[in-house]
Amino acid sequence: MMGETAPAPIYEGEDGVIAWMLDGKNAQYHVPLPAQGEAKRAILSSFTKEHSAEYQSQALIDLAFKMGRKISDWDAVEDILIETSHHTHYVIGTGANDPQKFDPHASRETLDHSIMYIVAVALQDGAWHHERSYAPERARREDTVRLWRKIHTVEKPEWTERYHDANPDRKAFGGRIIIRMKDGSVLEDELAVANAHTLGATPWQRTDYIRKFRTLSEGIVPQEEVRRFLDVVQKLPQLQAGELHMLELQLPAASLQQSKAEGIFNFGQSRTEVDVPKPSAVLAS
Repeated sequence: MMGETAPAPIYEGEDGVIAWMLDGKNAQYHVPLPAQGEAKRAILSSFTKEHSAEYQSQALIDLAFKMGRKISDWDAVEDILIETSHHTHYVIGTGANDPQKFDPHASRETLDHSIMYIVAVALQDGAWHHERSYAPERARREDTVRLWRKIHTVEKPEWTERYHDANPDRKAFGGRIIIRMKDGSVLEDELAVANAHTLGATPWQRTDYIRKFRTLSEGIVPQEEVRRFLDVVQKLPQLQAGELHMLELQLPAASLQQSKAEGIFNFGQSRTEVDVPKPSAVLAS
């Protein structure tokens, strides 16, 4: 609605919107819901993202941090293979057959769905930041581009099996990284779950979530408002219905910038003037 910045393959890929939503009149989509009287526990099946990137990259980022400390010359790397699940290989890996995933001028939305880019930067920097790791000057660094284009992925059945495992103690979204050096030596290691995962090396606690909120809101939300919001969140179980509005973040009016993007609903008008068409009209057009 605000103007497209994501890559076209989100629509056209084998796992894209068109393939799923226009899959013929006999298509069936199963959405599991809790049975009558059953507790609503789906939130407990969600996973913490320590790093601002596609979830399938979380464990591989942590693994790259560890492995990158053992390499001093990036041009001495001959090839990097990532063995992982079907989903990771085909959606954010080389199995997607998407050249944009190797493009230094690609959008942030594309880069955070390129495990090749993500691993290259994580190896070199040993850190991940929601802005600096995607900055144009970071993505276009020559030694990074050279390393990035040496990385490819392959699906391994054992990782696909763990990706779909119903047992939460077995379910995993990680993989194995194999780095071949030009001198013939090989550096390899694997990680099944991210460090922040409940079963990971450093499972996240409340203080970690607060730190992430402070990091993401830095320079956007005034510190006084950050403190007010966090104080309210700590009292969430005690809040009354009339106090729920206090969970809304408040920003100074001057800091809110109106998008000038041309989207499908504004037709060149400002957002405050537009009449959004009814869904039937949009579908018919």
